[in-house]
Amino acid sequence: MEPKAMEITFQPLKVGDLPVVKEIYDWYILHSTATFHTEPILPEQLLEFIHLDHPRYGSFLILAEDRPVGYCYLTFYKKRQAYDRTAELTLYLKQEVQGRGIGRATLAFLEDFGRKAGLKNLLGVITGENLASIALFEKCGYTQCARFRNVGEKFDRILDVVVYQKEI
Repeated sequence: MEPKAMEITFQPLKVGDLPVVKEIYDWYILHSTATFHTEPILPEQLLEFIHLDHPRYGSFLILAEDRPVGYCYLTFYKKRQAYDRTAELTLYLKQEVQGRGIGRATLAFLEDFGRKAGLKNLLGVITGENLASIALFEKCGYTQCARFRNVGEKFDRILDVVVYQKEI
């Protein structure tokens, strides 16, 4: 039986949301290879890669039934003007809501936001063993454009990174 679909909304991230974001992100830091951080970070360190109130690189709290269930954001691919047409996208969901279509809804939302902001390309940077994220990106029309072999190490494992791209 399929899990019940949830009403999904997105609200721009504010400084007051950083503890919720940190709680979600800390789970991935401590229990997965979805991020290469190996120790929990301070809430203010999130602002090194999450931009608040940025017109092009939006960041959002993901709400299901008005409860925070994840977060997502667009960020610089590289901080050089020639790359201004491209952004890296990221999303993290609480474990208990995975498999309910929230990831697909989130990618569609970020693509729409990116289009309206003038972006032309979105990149998802994913650990090579993160098969669920790879499947999500492929279902949503992203194609693998790069594989960096053996570039990360976490939990005594050597890990690849794959990059998925979609022109929007």
